[in-house]
Amino acid sequence: MSEPVAPRQVVLQKVYVKDASLESPLAPQVFTRTWQPQLDVQVTSSLLSLNPEQHQVLLSVTVTAKLEQDVAFLAEVQQAGIFLVKGVGDEAERRRVLGTECLSILYPFAREAVADLVQRGGFPSLLLQPIDFAALYDEHARRTPAAPH
Repeated sequence: MSEPVAPRQVVLQKVYVKDASLESPLAPQVFTRTWQPQLDVQVTSSLLSLNPEQHQVLLSVTVTAKLEQDVAFLAEVQQAGIFLVKGVGDEAERRRVLGTECLSILYPFAREAVADLVQRGGFPSLLLQPIDFAALYDEHARRTPAAPH
């Protein structure tokens, strides 16, 4: 008789902002200019295993707004979460869960933190677009098949 399979669990145990900053190098003059920025959004992530079942997932979002060649603002947020992951197959599947599902859980928190920073800095509202982390994970896996995910 086979052993019962443990139920799959992905539980957000803690969510927190690990780091956040807003730089506005042209303030106050930036507020007198026409607001038509070019936005550059960079998103990265990292994983830290705390023990075999607990992992910190860190989602870093950096938004740079430029007016022509001048940086109007630079907003950076490192949104983190501690996740309990149990009953997930092998290491590759665990990394996929952490790199897709967990990032999808954290992203709305990061979006809100970025929007709050930008608004508190005196700039118009900023709403970052949704991200399909599963598609990004799959694309990364296709481009680097030999690398661990």
